[in-house]
Amino acid sequence: MLKSDIEIAQSTELKPIEEICEMLGIDKDILIPYSKYMAKVPHEFLQSLSDKEEGNLIIVTGITPTKYGEGKTTTSIGLTQALWKLGKSSVVTLREPSLGPCMGVKGGGTGGGYSQVLPMDEINLHFTGDTHAVNSAHNLLSAMIDSHIQNGNPLSLDVRRISWPRTIDMNDRALRSIVVGLGGKTNGFPREDHFVISPASEVMAIAALVTNLKDLKKRLGEIIVGRDVKGRFVKAKELKAQGAMTVLMKNAINPNLVQTIEHVPAFVHGGPFANIAHGTNSIIATKLALKLSDFVITETGFGADLGAEKFFDVVSKYGNFKPKSVVLVASTRALRSHSDSDEPLKALEEGLENLGKQIENVKLFHLPVVVALNRFAQDTDEDCKVVESYVKEKGARFAVSECWERGGEGAVELAKQVIESVERDKADIEPLYDWDAPILEKAGNLMKLYNAKDVEYSSHALTKIKLYERRGYGNLPIMMAKTQMSLSDDPKKRGVPKDYKFRITDASLSAGAGFVVLYAGNVMTMPGLPKHPAAMDIDIDEKGDVKGLF
Repeated sequence: MLKSDIEIAQSTELKPIEEICEMLGIDKDILIPYSKYMAKVPHEFLQSLSDKEEGNLIIVTGITPTKYGEGKTTTSIGLTQALWKLGKSSVVTLREPSLGPCMGVKGGGTGGGYSQVLPMDEINLHFTGDTHAVNSAHNLLSAMIDSHIQNGNPLSLDVRRISWPRTIDMNDRALRSIVVGLGGKTNGFPREDHFVISPASEVMAIAALVTNLKDLKKRLGEIIVGRDVKGRFVKAKELKAQGAMTVLMKNAINPNLVQTIEHVPAFVHGGPFANIAHGTNSIIATKLALKLSDFVITETGFGADLGAEKFFDVVSKYGNFKPKSVVLVASTRALRSHSDSDEPLKALEEGLENLGKQIENVKLFHLPVVVALNRFAQDTDEDCKVVESYVKEKGARFAVSECWERGGEGAVELAKQVIESVERDKADIEPLYDWDAPILEKAGNLMKLYNAKDVEYSSHALTKIKLYERRGYGNLPIMMAKTQMSLSDDPKKRGVPKDYKFRITDASLSAGAGFVVLYAGNVMTMPGLPKHPAAMDIDIDEKGDVKGLF
């Protein structure tokens, strides 16, 4: 009988974190330990590596997500372990899991089976406190806004046009729309407000995009908190908030070093959502890993139309990254869920259309593709051959991965394909749009990813877009905030939707992070818990062993 993820994790004997850092040539004396098995690497260490050549950056993405999960994190970890088995030093760089989804539907975010990052319970919960620092810095700014208004409002902030929300790392639908300042004169001015979940905070996005403390402080100061009575944008630096916010974040920008189940180095750092922000780990962690290893495996959130697009169009330019190859993860059960057929083979064949579209999407960026079929026990050899034949017809490389059950050994063939792709395939990343193009033109270029016939804007969204361009923010890249469950703006449209209009309903400006957000359909920045949240199954025994966190 197969063990559960948490049983496998808890039966693994971890190595002291000092031994993991030695594998990368990091002097253990510079580590900032958080436990026997977790430590931070000071971001300043990156400066001492400026003369070292960089390794090969491999991006991991996937087909359009389904309720079954495709196994991107597991594949990323398994591939990293497999590369070490082939004599290549490698580091996996992952986002930090969000506590809200861990307690909601998603469960943990540390991989599975024999391809996990550990200690999984610590990483999935409070970890090194990075998200708490984000919450503290974010909510400090929220408090300073209301204090400023209460104490004379010298900046003439318009209480009807405060755009800076509050944040919490929990799925709590009751906080989507609230009223603050009730209870009388001493409690401030009553006004409407709202919460966003921590990964949707602009502070989280900033933390994942900065390169040092100076950059962090500058970006935090550029955050727009609202408008004054004359319509002028008011920034955090006008409230003199950026200094204290930077102090709260000073440790949070240091990458977190942990290990996989096979004692391979892993950086788990930063946690922006991919359907709201850019959905990948921090630039600092990726840069550090590139200086320390032959291969860096970086997972991007959700499908290739979301996290991968944002990495190629936005993060790559901010970080000056040049990906060498892209691993696109799929599973047969996920592919079948993109079909309405009850016949297994037909459902698989119909579901392949979504895989084909995501292969096409990656190739739009002039990058080679290696499809990793995450094999489950019930998958037949015929299933695998059907997928392999289709993938090769689409001009992509293919490998079956069994890293959940077999760890790095189960991803050796995938690792070989990745190495061959780096050595033989042409990779010359080219973004889909020019940052200097008008916002509507940039958004229009993304429609080819979503297979949309046209794009439709609400008058509300258009008004905001025109305002941002008038105020000098039209040259920023865009973040499309949309459902992850479909290529389209409608989560019910599976497979490859055709002949539809993509609806953009709202827009917002993240001037500190450096992008404009366009909201498609009814995407939410504060999720809610389901009827039976994962939290109901999480427990701890008298020995301190956590149960139900997966």
